[in-house]
Amino acid sequence: MLTIFTIPKPFKGHIATIQRNAIQSWTRLTPKCEVILCADDDGTEETAREFGTKYIPSIERNEFGTPLLMSAFQKVNAVSKTRLLCFVNADIIFLNDLMEAVKKITFEKFLVVGQRWDVDITNPLDFDRPNWEVELRNYIEKSGTLHPPYGSDYFIARKDGKLWDIPPFAVGRPGWDCWFIFHARKLGFRLIDGSKTISPVHQNHDYTHIPEKSGGTKDGKLWSGPEAEKHRRLINKTECYFTPLDATHIMTPRGPSLALDYVHLQRQLQTLPLLYPRIGPIVRFVDKVTPKAAKRLVRNLLRHESN
Repeated sequence: MLTIFTIPKPFKGHIATIQRNAIQSWTRLTPKCEVILCADDDGTEETAREFGTKYIPSIERNEFGTPLLMSAFQKVNAVSKTRLLCFVNADIIFLNDLMEAVKKITFEKFLVVGQRWDVDITNPLDFDRPNWEVELRNYIEKSGTLHPPYGSDYFIARKDGKLWDIPPFAVGRPGWDCWFIFHARKLGFRLIDGSKTISPVHQNHDYTHIPEKSGGTKDGKLWSGPEAEKHRRLINKTECYFTPLDATHIMTPRGPSLALDYVHLQRQLQTLPLLYPRIGPIVRFVDKVTPKAAKRLVRNLLRHESN
């Protein structure tokens, strides 16, 4: 039904613990998923063998030795046994609400993204406990924090040559995720915000693995460095920073529903000129004169896209 793939960091220290937690959670999903670990960093092959996942070692890297996403995307597209793919960062635990949501999607061209829950986990989780998911949900409710829309950690879509064909972004470096969402919208994909029904669990960690980084997170600033700068050059336009707030649909317990609430409609008004340059001036003018009419225009456009 679904292929979940990732590019792990070297399995050392705390990073090893949280990555092993994440991978084990994917192997416990129902229906059973195909899981693929990409790149040949320390411990990846051994972990793939231990948990019975597939392993693709030959992933291209940039000049800093960081694996390139486009290489992993291309290879997984070629070898995966399912039509549905999910790229996810290797520190994300999935619960079975992921599978419940995915099976309700009937669109052919779509991309699912969503916010994550940040939580401190320092020890291995016992996935043999029958109530491990209930216990983890209770812990998240008590100690977790919903991450802001910026910083998407998972992407679900069908195999598609155009969607997964991307510039040479490095895994785990800033900006590419927001560009990828813009890329999908530009290609005419329905963008589904899974935040209300899918609960990805991000296990907090440090950023000591990033070469030549500068900045930090304690003062509210994201880390930066030469790889981040290279991403900015690849993206080239700050307006390409899209998030789940740019969704055309919201995932509900019954399936995807048009994103017609105030927040999403307001964001659509701001971004329509980027996605549809020809009607951009019209949207801006209508929004200035009669904002209600502008929102009706957006609603009609979204409904048209969904037909």
